[in-house]
Amino acid sequence: MSRITCFLSVFSTLLIGLPVDAQERVAFTTIAEAGADYQVQGEYRGAVRIGGILRSASGLQVIARGEGKFTANLISGGLAGQGGKLDEVIVLEGATADGVTTLSAEGYTVTLADGVANVTNDAGKKIGKLRHIVRQSVTMGMPAPEQAVVLFDGENTDNLVDAKVTSDGLLMEGVLTKELVKDFRLHLEFRTPFMPNSLGQARGNSGVYIQRRYEVQVLDSFGLEGFHNECGGVYRQKPPAVNMALPPLVWQTYDIHFRAARFNEAGEKTANAVITVYHNGVPIHTDYELTNKTGAGQPEGPSAMPILLQNHSDPVRFRNIWLVHLDEDAIQPELKTRNRLLEKSK
Repeated sequence: MSRITCFLSVFSTLLIGLPVDAQERVAFTTIAEAGADYQVQGEYRGAVRIGGILRSASGLQVIARGEGKFTANLISGGLAGQGGKLDEVIVLEGATADGVTTLSAEGYTVTLADGVANVTNDAGKKIGKLRHIVRQSVTMGMPAPEQAVVLFDGENTDNLVDAKVTSDGLLMEGVLTKELVKDFRLHLEFRTPFMPNSLGQARGNSGVYIQRRYEVQVLDSFGLEGFHNECGGVYRQKPPAVNMALPPLVWQTYDIHFRAARFNEAGEKTANAVITVYHNGVPIHTDYELTNKTGAGQPEGPSAMPILLQNHSDPVRFRNIWLVHLDEDAIQPELKTRNRLLEKSK
């Protein structure tokens, strides 16, 4: 079963980036202030009879749309990155009334309360049950190795330009590294805000601009299809292999391996830049050749350049950021590290 037709009508608006029904644009940066809708939103895992077959591993993504309204994806096989068949998604819509959230699509009704999602068919027969979970990246909290340059550890900002830190020790968006980079490995952790009244590019937008030339998008893309301009996408060039975006206000990780473009003495490019990206420990780009700069990035060239954490006017937060410079001799050993991470993510 492919994504049903209502998906197109629900999500075609997402690319526009306008508030839902012109609601007030809000951004919550803590769970405490996020309200009741946030407690419903998120990932659920369990067993559901889909298409007449009991799927012992099923997933549900519930996405808040503001003022008690929700959409959801019922996924055969589990959640994204855990066997979920994202090309076999049933999209549901609904709202909360009297403390109970009810979502429906043809043949399915999901009732959510107290962290449990009960699924019934059109005859009212129970066909599944899922429970709310909060996943954590396998690379969360990864310590900086001895040879790393620590860009942000919650306190010291000496290696950053224009850094602003919140009272609880989180780095705000809109910051440059003093380090100029060519070949490197980068680890960073980020958290998008909860913006239930916003859609598309207006919902938790930032980006990791490598050399200020190539952007790996940061966005609240939880529950979306995973386009090039959504979380994990190489902006305007390549979508992620899988949309690994977790719900807003859940910490996420990027682990990026980058080899800069090569130029000859005449300034002619002889090899494209190459990037591998792990989003929450799952490979979403593997040895992808960047054909040119992305979007508003700086022109390609042989010079080392800084990394920019983009300010797109949304309160995205960062922590535990470090990088390891790599020279030609370090590339092959680094590939072994990358491959170990790949095995760990399976």
